[in-house]
Amino acid sequence: MNSSSPSDNGVVDVIGVGAGFTGLYLSHRLTTAGWTFAGFEAGPSVGGTWFWNTYPGARCDVESIYYSYSFDEALQQEWTWSQRFAPQAEILSYIEHVADRFDLRKHFTFDTRVVSSTWNAADRLWEVRLDNGETRRSRYLISGAGGLSTPKDFDVPGLENFTGLRVSTSKWNISLDELAGKRVAVIGTGSSGVQAIPLIAQVAEHLTVFQRTPNYVMPARNAELSQAQVDAVKQNYEVIREECRHSPGGIPDRPVTDKAFDVSAEERRRRYEEAYERSGFQGVGAEFADLLLDAEANRTASEFLHDKIREIVQDPATAELLVPKYHPLGAKRSVFGTDYYETYNRPNVSLVSLRDEPIETMTENAIVTSKGAYEVDAVVLAIGFDAFTGPLYGLGLTGASGKKLQEAWCDGIRSYLGIMAADFPNFFMVGGPLSPALVSNVVVTIEQAVDWIADLLEHARDTGATLIEATAEAENEWVDITEATVAPTLFATTDSWYRGSNIEGKPNTFMGYVGGVGKYRRMCTEIAKRGYPGVEIDGETESRHLGPIHLEIS
Repeated sequence: MNSSSPSDNGVVDVIGVGAGFTGLYLSHRLTTAGWTFAGFEAGPSVGGTWFWNTYPGARCDVESIYYSYSFDEALQQEWTWSQRFAPQAEILSYIEHVADRFDLRKHFTFDTRVVSSTWNAADRLWEVRLDNGETRRSRYLISGAGGLSTPKDFDVPGLENFTGLRVSTSKWNISLDELAGKRVAVIGTGSSGVQAIPLIAQVAEHLTVFQRTPNYVMPARNAELSQAQVDAVKQNYEVIREECRHSPGGIPDRPVTDKAFDVSAEERRRRYEEAYERSGFQGVGAEFADLLLDAEANRTASEFLHDKIREIVQDPATAELLVPKYHPLGAKRSVFGTDYYETYNRPNVSLVSLRDEPIETMTENAIVTSKGAYEVDAVVLAIGFDAFTGPLYGLGLTGASGKKLQEAWCDGIRSYLGIMAADFPNFFMVGGPLSPALVSNVVVTIEQAVDWIADLLEHARDTGATLIEATAEAENEWVDITEATVAPTLFATTDSWYRGSNIEGKPNTFMGYVGGVGKYRRMCTEIAKRGYPGVEIDGETESRHLGPIHLEIS
């Protein structure tokens, strides 16, 4: 079978969406196994999220040595990361290197967006319409669209009135120099805002930050990697990767069993100080076992970080606005920045709380709040994404019943393992809703999901089957499992983009599985060993009862 060409009737085995981390590994894994594959990417080249997110200071919050592929040992040995948290340009260079090394670009058509995808039950094919008017057909359709790849709508009142420079962190298209000497507004203090604000402040005449909800911003502690560090990692990559695959978050774990009140206040403070210096996802929020389970325990860590903010920010009023008071530490994704709080000590930086004075409108040269007007020459929109569902809805999916995916999920997001959806045969999501992707090193989740999907396709091919679909019962049980897993945690207490709360009208569903990537991997492996219970393969349901499979695995 020719892996790069469609069959004689113009049908390919697999259409893949996206040429980021997922799409590249998907194309490599499937074509190596002999599947015909056609990938479509909206951008002009590979990279996905890391092609578009070029705003000042953009970098990943997972350490680069872990935020990288593990499927090829030679690749691991030949690539050397320069920093603990590599910048966007270096991550993009890595992705480009992978694409070229394995000759993967030939599998993709660039500058081409999927606009609708319809299941043809009679032919058992997906009919995929592209924005160039062409329709392609495939036996399977797999989404590799990143969970954070669809920007939310810019819901700033009166934005259309503004005539100055306007740019979004999600589609950055200017140089930092173009903000030099200008009065700049940044709206939003999530991860992209936190990374961009210190650099914008260095060039702007004046920077006004408009903040709705203060986040916990940890010091990134970024640094160049020494040759000794690089050598140690490369000598132990096999062990490191296995640890990542079986850890809670997809990075090497620091197992802790003691709880916050098992130690004295002095000991807690000492350990929090050490964790603050260490930082990263094994920092303060992971120092005790109950910080995401017990509100009082969490408060000890939260208050430690509140005090850090007050120590750094010289103006007490500004410091209080920056103190996160509306959610526990870790219940929303923590943010990592460099000199973020220190930036508010600059004389050319001011902070506006949108909780105290919401934006009422914009004029041609000002942002008007309930308390006054702020004249600006440029507006930077750092207001986030329609996470996980936005990229999927953008595919215009119509399932076997004729329903759109958004109709199927109108009362709550549902999936089986975050990989499949009932009523959408032969469709798969990599890192989809209710997978561990939300709270993990996503590259680990991507590789595991792609391998599991590929194995399932090969299982079906070996039996002569041409239809694969999750049952509604399996989907229901997986939803119950994910909800039962998150319910005891402080995630369940907080509105955030984790729950779709940043998008008006989006169903309130926690969009991830928080039981850990290691446990999730063991469950998926067990499901495969048992012949894929919960999956109809050519209409034959192996098993409709999934609860014990998952819940008996520790």
